[in-house]
Amino acid sequence: MAHPHQHPRPHPHTHTHDGSAHSHDADAAPPGLPEILDLDAALFAPHLTALIGRIACLAGDDVRHIVDLGAGTGTGAFALLERFPTARVTAVDNSPAMLERIVATARERGFGDRVRTLEADAGAGLPGVVDADLIWASASLHHLDDPATALAGIRAALRPGGLLAVAEVDGMPAFLPEGGEAGALEARCRTALDGLHAERLPHRGADWGALLTAAGLSVEQERAERWELRAPLPEGAGRYAFLVFERIRGALEGRVGAEDLAALDRLVGGGPEDVRHRDDLVVRSTRETWLARRPA
Repeated sequence: MAHPHQHPRPHPHTHTHDGSAHSHDADAAPPGLPEILDLDAALFAPHLTALIGRIACLAGDDVRHIVDLGAGTGTGAFALLERFPTARVTAVDNSPAMLERIVATARERGFGDRVRTLEADAGAGLPGVVDADLIWASASLHHLDDPATALAGIRAALRPGGLLAVAEVDGMPAFLPEGGEAGALEARCRTALDGLHAERLPHRGADWGALLTAAGLSVEQERAERWELRAPLPEGAGRYAFLVFERIRGALEGRVGAEDLAALDRLVGGGPEDVRHRDDLVVRSTRETWLARRPA
């Protein structure tokens, strides 16, 4: 979902569907990413609510301290604060800009006294975080350089009996009808992005169930769900598709042929083929979740 730059290492909050990782000024979020994260959250809000319901069934009602790893714009943090009214959240991210955004939104939504921020790279540990009841990691763990070491630190931050909720996506969402020329283009884009995954995000698609177990956590639920939205689409779907394809277009420069690049240009070019104007647009995404507990 982004125009890629050369980068020394991926950043936990820059979770993207195109599989590219992004270096950026430490004081700024990657351009367009906050809007994409917020649109994704709005479009799939019912699914997030259902997932948090499953988390609550396992975590119980006495959740006082939640940690959001790679918090981004805070979507998960705020949804969890609504579900657990006595809890506070530690939002962890390595982007000061993202953390400042979370603080501002928390004040606007009346959560100001329930949110603290921690500027940190989750892969290097969680300084000062102990006895968490619930750790939420949405589309962030695949950015870790060393999952085993990072998961050991996450386990240490949980209280005995505490719960870790992991959510991951299987890559870019699909927006065009399956079959036909448009579907074939999207399939080629996905294949090309898989090449980026292998180079830049080697842990995308990892067997997190096995990694969580190896880290000494007990996996209590594992689920893969295909999320699909069809017409009439919620407001924002066209804008969401436009932003994703715009970033994909930049990511695939030099990785697909000129004809495919031209086709992508038409999808974001403002003309009749622009995804914001199509009446056959869909939104499909597969999300995987693991709910694992630190043994008491």
